[in-house]
Amino acid sequence: MKKIPVFILSVLLLAACGAHRAPVIGISCSRSESGSVLLSQAYVSAIQRAGGVAVVLPTVRDAGAADDLLRNLDGIVFSGGEDVDPRWYGEDVWNETVEVDSLRDRSDSLLARASLAARKPVLAICRGEQLMNVILGGSLYQDLPSQRESPVRHSGGAMHPIGLEKGGFLAELYGPDSLTVNSFHHQAVKAAAPGVTIIARSADGVVEAFESDRIWAVQFHPEKMLQDGDGTWLPLFEAFVKRCRNAVRFRRS
Repeated sequence: MKKIPVFILSVLLLAACGAHRAPVIGISCSRSESGSVLLSQAYVSAIQRAGGVAVVLPTVRDAGAADDLLRNLDGIVFSGGEDVDPRWYGEDVWNETVEVDSLRDRSDSLLARASLAARKPVLAICRGEQLMNVILGGSLYQDLPSQRESPVRHSGGAMHPIGLEKGGFLAELYGPDSLTVNSFHHQAVKAAAPGVTIIARSADGVVEAFESDRIWAVQFHPEKMLQDGDGTWLPLFEAFVKRCRNAVRFRRS
């Protein structure tokens, strides 16, 4: 049997490993007052349990840095956190409940635009959903309790059902029945951005999920429910990791 030279064997092994490697998925984060990274372990654990490699993303200050980061990622999760600055969608601050971090807004907007340009899969959670709607040209309710009266409680971890639209990614994963989700938000989608398809609402009509090209967005926190022992939500993260893995294969084909 003819022997394969060592350097060729090494290249073949590296290629094989690369072809089957776990997708690398970046996760945006908040900052403390001192500038430290703040991110719930629940996001990292959810991606890891679903078979991906989670990378906590640093703050970026320009488009070049964002492009460089996205070039090395197979997908990105935009996490929850502060409010999106109303100036990004042409409004003044509604009231004192609106809390923003301008540095994070700029960083996340750069990462969002880089992800859209690179056509990388996106999973947007809570603030992430609001961010992507704004980046795509939509607007937000800045403070649901004062701008939109409702019997549904949307804060403090309250649980409530959401209705699913046929054909949306949640209905594809979980069937046509309603799902029960948590709520940790006081803002939400007001005017949906062009090209966005709303695929879930709460009983009061508040948008709970939408999708667009390569974007899955949810207003609730599936990573927290998964961390709290509700395995219902693992398939969502597995499906997202699969999308990222398929995107890797597509780029190599």
